[in-house]
Amino acid sequence: MRYTLRQLEVFVAVAQHESVSHAARELALSQSAASTALSELERQFDCQLLDRVGKRLKLNALGFQLLPKAVALLDRGEEIEELLRGQRGIGSLDVGATLTIGNYLATLLISDFLKAHPDSRVRLQVGNTRSIIERVAHHELDLGLIEGDCQNESVVMQPWVEDELVVFCAPHHPLAGSEALDIDQLLREDWIMRERGSGTRLTLEHAARHRRGRFNILLELEHTEGIKRAVESGLGIGCVSRLALRDAFRRGSLVELFTPELDLRRQFSFIWHRHKYLTTGMREYLKLCRQMTAGVQRSDEIPLPLTP
Repeated sequence: MRYTLRQLEVFVAVAQHESVSHAARELALSQSAASTALSELERQFDCQLLDRVGKRLKLNALGFQLLPKAVALLDRGEEIEELLRGQRGIGSLDVGATLTIGNYLATLLISDFLKAHPDSRVRLQVGNTRSIIERVAHHELDLGLIEGDCQNESVVMQPWVEDELVVFCAPHHPLAGSEALDIDQLLREDWIMRERGSGTRLTLEHAARHRRGRFNILLELEHTEGIKRAVESGLGIGCVSRLALRDAFRRGSLVELFTPELDLRRQFSFIWHRHKYLTTGMREYLKLCRQMTAGVQRSDEIPLPLTP
């Protein structure tokens, strides 16, 4: 073969970072070595894989075709290398998770994964649904665990377990104890809400899409725990996963508001790039996820350690 795995590794890193210098840092190479590897790959086949747009390098049509195949080949190469070295682990795994999954489920899953495969390495990135989908689509993550929907054509989505959002308030809030609230009442309240791009925000707005009024958003926060603390202090009402509220409801520091007009059900799902080679690590991680939710109808029924 006229190309090397190192050349493909440099190409993938440059494609992901849109920069030779950033790719070189990631691969622990000098910038000149990275640039030479990429140039040599293009020269050997008399082709161009990236176009310079301003200060960035963007994939052209041929580069887009090559990228998923190069990533898959590198994944297989890593498995072969580990096999030849006699390692008992199953490689490295880059997992992305949205906030609710990342904070309440992903770390437990990673702990179980590493106990079963102690010589493996797992990196977890937590972000909102939009950012996790984008990272999977750009081959920056092997696997994503998301809340809500994904419309990206380059990404495969498989359902995992159902989740449900809950509108909630502090026990001393004027709405606490209400039998049922309609949407018009909810729209008049101050809301502590997730940022745009989050699956939680999208699910809530979709559930209220038939009303012309808008939510009165007092505060936007990127973290579920921050929303819970703000609502506990009486700043307003919020809406997050029932999974994230289980302990707070048990303690009585927050209370559920009943909103029969809102359908707040959604799905936790797995996503990966359509052309991604499913490595042994990915398959094992997916198996652990499914074992965690075996026999469970909804995410808040998953057995988890109690927090004080």
